Amino acid sequence: MASFTYEAFSQDGKMLKGSIEGENENQVRASLKAKGYIVTQLTEASVLQKDINISFDKAPTPRDLAVFCRQFVSMSRAGVSILECLTLLRDQTQNKKLAKAIREVQAEVEKGESLATGLSKHPKIFSELMITTISAGEQSGSLEISMERMADQYEKSAKIAAMLKKAMIYPIMVGLVAVGAVILMLVKVIPAYSDMFKDLGADLPGITKAVQSASNFLIDNWIIILAIVVAIVVGLKMYGKTDSGKLLKSKLILKFPITKNMSVKGACSQISRTLSTLLAAGVPLVEAVDICADTMQNQLFKQAMRNAKEEVVKGVPLSVPLEESGLFPPMMYHMIRIGEEAGNTEEMMIKLADYYDEEVEMATQSLTAALEPMIIIVLAGIVILLIASIMAPMLTMYESLDNL
Repeated sequence: MASFTYEAFSQDGKMLKGSIEGENENQVRASLKAKGYIVTQLTEASVLQKDINISFDKAPTPRDLAVFCRQFVSMSRAGVSILECLTLLRDQTQNKKLAKAIREVQAEVEKGESLATGLSKHPKIFSELMITTISAGEQSGSLEISMERMADQYEKSAKIAAMLKKAMIYPIMVGLVAVGAVILMLVKVIPAYSDMFKDLGADLPGITKAVQSASNFLIDNWIIILAIVVAIVVGLKMYGKTDSGKLLKSKLILKFPITKNMSVKGACSQISRTLSTLLAAGVPLVEAVDICADTMQNQLFKQAMRNAKEEVVKGVPLSVPLEESGLFPPMMYHMIRIGEEAGNTEEMMIKLADYYDEEVEMATQSLTAALEPMIIIVLAGIVILLIASIMAPMLTMYESLDNL
C-alpha cells in the first residue's frame, strides 16, 4: 500500500488537504471521487512526508460525543435527515478530529452505508459501545432512542471524570507546592544557616547535620537526581502500559480501602450503565457483557466480565458469576438477580447505574475529605523537621551563652 497526499474540493466547496493509502494513483482517485471530492492535486508521499505527517489535534472527549449524540437526536426529531444532521454537526463541532470523522462518516452514508458502518471505520473516535448501540437502534427502528441513551452514557462518564479530576487537583497542587518549598529550603535557606554556624564554630545537633547533609547532596547531585526521577516516571509509565503493569496497578488499587471503595463503585456504575444502554437497544446479553468487558479499565473487573460472558453463554444467569468473582458488592448481584427473576433486567440495570453514580460522587467527596487532613499532617511534619533543624543549633548557642 502506497501513501498519497491530496488536495481536493468537497461537495460544499471547501478546500481539503490530507493523506490516503491505496494500491495506486488510479485507485486513490476513484476512492476520493466516490466520496464526492474533486481532486486538484494528488502525489505519492515521500518517506520524509510520512514521518512528519503528525497530527496534534486532541481526541474528542466524552463531553464532545455527548453533545454530538444529543444534537443528533434534537435535529432528527425535528425531521432533519441523517445526512443533513451530519452536515450540521460537522460544521458545528469544534474538535477537528471529530469533525473530520463526521465528514468521512457522511461520505459513507452518502454511498448507501448505514450510520453504524460509517462510525465503525473510526474506532479511535467512536467506541464499540456506541457503534453497537447505534447499529441495534438502526435495525430496530429506534435510532433516536439509541442516540439519546448514548448521550446519557457519555454525559455520566464526563461528569464522573470531572469529579475525579476536581478531587485530585487540590492534593496535586499542594504536593507540588510542598516539594517546591522543601527544595527551596534545602537549596537556599539551610546552606545560609549552615555557613553562619560554621563561622561561629558551633557544634551542630544531629538533626541539623542530617538536614545539612541532605541539602549538600541535593545541591551536588541535582542533575543525577533529576535524571533518576525522570527515568522512574518514564519507566513506570511504560510498565503501566504492559499487561503485567496493568494487572499490578489494578491489584494495588483494590488493596487500599479509599481507592478500593471508589474503584469498585465506579466499576459497578460503568457496568450497570453500559449494560442498560446495550440491552435497551436490543443487543443480546452475551454480546452486551462482552462489550462491557472491553470498556473496563481495571484488569480484574475486565477479567471478571469475560468470565461472566463464558458463563452466560452456558445459560448461567449473570448474577451468579458476578457473585462468584468476589469483586462486586452484594447490592450489585442481588439486584441483578431480582431483575432476572422478574424479567426486567434492563430496568434494574438503570436503577443500579443511578444508585452507583450517586455512590461514586459520595466516594469522591470522601476521598477529598480524607486527603486534606493527610496532606496537612505530612506538610506539618516536613515544616516541623525543617524548623527544628534551624532552631536546634540556635537553642544550643543560647544555652552555651547562659552557662558562661
